[in-house]
Amino acid sequence: MRKFVAFGPAFVVLLVVAAVLVLGPAGVRRLHDARTHAIVAVAQRSLDQDDILARLNEAVRNIALAVEPSVVHLDVVGAGNAPGGSSGAGWVFDQRGHIITNAHVVAGARAVLVQFHDGRVQEASLVGADQDSDIAVIKVEPGEYLFPARRASGERLQRGERVFAFGSPFGFKFSMSEGIVSGLGRSARTAMGATRISNFIQTDAAVNPGNSGGPLVDIRGRVAGMNVAIATAADTRGTNEGQSAGISFAIPLATIESRVQQIIGTGAAVSGYLGVWFVDNAGIAEQGSPRGVRVEDIIDGGPAQTAGIRPGDIVTSIDGEPVIDGQVLSSIISSRTPGDTVALRIWRRGEYIEINAVVGQRPDTRLTQQMSQRVSARLGLLLRDAPPAVIISGVEQGSPAALSGLVSGQWLRAVNGIPVPDAETAAALIVNTGIFRGRSARLTISEEDGSDTRVVELRMRGAW
Repeated sequence: MRKFVAFGPAFVVLLVVAAVLVLGPAGVRRLHDARTHAIVAVAQRSLDQDDILARLNEAVRNIALAVEPSVVHLDVVGAGNAPGGSSGAGWVFDQRGHIITNAHVVAGARAVLVQFHDGRVQEASLVGADQDSDIAVIKVEPGEYLFPARRASGERLQRGERVFAFGSPFGFKFSMSEGIVSGLGRSARTAMGATRISNFIQTDAAVNPGNSGGPLVDIRGRVAGMNVAIATAADTRGTNEGQSAGISFAIPLATIESRVQQIIGTGAAVSGYLGVWFVDNAGIAEQGSPRGVRVEDIIDGGPAQTAGIRPGDIVTSIDGEPVIDGQVLSSIISSRTPGDTVALRIWRRGEYIEINAVVGQRPDTRLTQQMSQRVSARLGLLLRDAPPAVIISGVEQGSPAALSGLVSGQWLRAVNGIPVPDAETAAALIVNTGIFRGRSARLTISEEDGSDTRVVELRMRGAW
């Protein structure tokens, strides 16, 4: 059989060599330049004829035009005789003059000055703040100059959707940045510390100090959340310090609307309450059971018991929102108004069931007392008020507290870095660390005079 040899590539090489020999280096460069000019001309004609990017630019400009009049810059004069002050952002909620921002932005303020997009400035009064969710409402005089922001009520952002963050990063007023939703149901620390209600939206929009309180809007220019914290290389748990590292957090609109209506009505917000002790199901689930939060125990007379929820049930979603861990469950329930009905999807004995529960009002005193009892019974740690701190009044022999090195007479100063003013708060902080779900609590202890201060790691251990 005869072989067929392809001479095309070799012929091209010969032509190039011939061109170099005939035209010389200068001629080759002219040929290259001419080719580049042709490529540029074709690309420019294509860009002129294709309006995709032009329409995208116009859409983003329209978002800026539609949202900016609703965004405000806040100058906060600090409490006491503190020099200077701080700044942040907010957004107009309604025509009556209510403006929404973060509680940490206006905390301890002697005065809050609100600057609008047209440059006018008004002093605002504080209507109320909710530390659990880091949401505050301030108020200015009503008028035609107010442009309430449109809200994406009843809708949830999805991962991958485009979002836009507004605010005053580093004092650059009325700035706008773009990103996508990177994740949902996130937990993070804000300037208020570990808030009870989080369930944050994670985005990669550039958010920096000064963006706090500004709106996070969707592609229709509707508020879908509120900027609250960022993660940095120094603190991936979330903070309002440092510079953007592509991870920022926002409070979901559903949480904002629920808390804001209560604050406007009464000056405060009341957290919803289900009445369950729970443990994250991940890692301990039986084969075939779904991811969710397993109910460990039911509080007598609580909403969960009334609704028919049982120990061992695994809550997989609430009102259609996936419950990926205990933080999400706690946040969703806490953000509901007492009296609201929630639909829980539950895995019980190999099948799904639907249960409707009426959310109750969180009984703070009763709940903290129960937390104190759990710390005593399960950790062997007895705490007693000793203003302005807390004293360890007893440690059961062989208990997790004893095995961790705690002894009676020590003073408890903080839990995970958060100062403790009284025994019930200390117990609540210990429980909220997730110590009964396999995590540890870092207790700062010392002698009465403050000497010999050290951190002790408390965790469930031994056969207690």
